[in-house]
Amino acid sequence: MASEAETLSSPVIDLRSDTVTKPTAAMRAAMAEAEVGDDVYSEDPTVNRLEARAAEVFGREAAIFVPTGSMGNQIAIKLHTQSGQEVICEARGHVVDWEMAAVSAISGCHLRTIPGERGVLRWEQIKAAIAPKLYYRPQTGLIELENSHNMAGGTVTPLDVYEEIWHGARDAGIPVHLDGARVFNAAAALGIDVATLTSGFQSVMFCLSKGLCAPVGSVLVGSRRFIERARSVRKMLGGGMRQAGILAAAGLIALEEMPQRLHEDHSNARLLAEGLAALPQVEIDLDAVQTNIVIFRLRGVADVSQILARLKQKGVLAAAAAADQIRFVTHHDVSREACQQALAITAEAVR
Repeated sequence: MASEAETLSSPVIDLRSDTVTKPTAAMRAAMAEAEVGDDVYSEDPTVNRLEARAAEVFGREAAIFVPTGSMGNQIAIKLHTQSGQEVICEARGHVVDWEMAAVSAISGCHLRTIPGERGVLRWEQIKAAIAPKLYYRPQTGLIELENSHNMAGGTVTPLDVYEEIWHGARDAGIPVHLDGARVFNAAAALGIDVATLTSGFQSVMFCLSKGLCAPVGSVLVGSRRFIERARSVRKMLGGGMRQAGILAAAGLIALEEMPQRLHEDHSNARLLAEGLAALPQVEIDLDAVQTNIVIFRLRGVADVSQILARLKQKGVLAAAAAADQIRFVTHHDVSREACQQALAITAEAVR
């Protein structure tokens, strides 16, 4: 079956997600030449280099390469919790909507969701949701946060908010995990490094395959003991890969080279957002456009499917963030000129 992009005449402007990025020429060359071994035996030198470098970048003792961000999150949740506990998270978090109820299926826990303003949770909200110490109430086993926040429109949680959460969680004896699928976008928007932004989390997952352009893979970082235990859970979930250095070679380039250009994606997202805001048919929260994601509504339109079909016919691929919301995501493979073209096509399509 042909993909959406393949059914259209080129060029296609694909703004559905930053997951559609193709590996760069340098990544393809590195993949072709990668030194490999059996990673289940911890004998793949390229995977080992990626894990060591990721740990260094995040200021951690160790790291583990996993096939997907969802697997990285679920490994962390499994290790931090016990069956029958609660996981506190934001109401529109990735673990709520896009990880197939894995918190329940794999860890035997359920989610205690809290709506945050533009996806940002604060300690007072979290504190109020922590279960009382009663034997007949499920206990809070973990606090799980997301930065940047996908379904809130790529919004960013600043460091001072996290510092308060880390302090409060530490006093409460509750670990905190970060779904940092796009944490490099968050760090770029805040102008700080990822090690500082994530220093108080017990574990952090980040994706190589979104804005960083690697074809496959994510990394989970934490203490040495935590990552040793993570290897067993990764194997249990089917994530024990063999000559995975072919993938890790691209991941190394993604980690070393691609964060420096994320500001370009953010600038392009701002271009789209401000252009959309000028259209009378569009409702958009410009203050929520902080990284590479743009979410907007159309006045009087409860179902955007026809608009998406119209955009597709004109060569622009976009996604629905909700029945009445359209999402654009900027990335390496969409130039500023392409964004300007997409804006013009959208203006025509919504009239």
